[in-house]
Amino acid sequence: MNGAELVIRARRAAFNRAIATGDSAAIGPILARDCVMVTGTDSAVIAGRLAQVKVWRREFGHAERLVYVRVPEAVVVSSIEPIAMEHGRWQGTGAHAQIPAASGSYFAKWREKGGEWVIEAEVFVTLA
Repeated sequence: MNGAELVIRARRAAFNRAIATGDSAAIGPILARDCVMVTGTDSAVIAGRLAQVKVWRREFGHAERLVYVRVPEAVVVSSIEPIAMEHGRWQGTGAHAQIPAASGSYFAKWREKGGEWVIEAEVFVTLA
């Protein structure tokens, strides 16, 4: 693994920890200002860092919320641009029941801006 791949994997792990602990403030710095997320079930588009943090904050407020974990299977860093593509598996599990509720595949586009790797886009597909 090269340095950029290690940093991206570490940032993904930090995002997973923020979801597990319900820390919406920790999610913001991992997202680009104009990031886009396409959800896995209904293909809802959540555009912008502020909108996404707001959605996470609302999600964290529910007692029966799901805890999502994204597991990268590959991170490919461009040799010509400060961008990378991550692809892997995701799973949403009940916070208290520990029973998987949904899972699937995802990909994310990362960009290095100001020395930090941030997510520009994520697309999730629910497969189970």
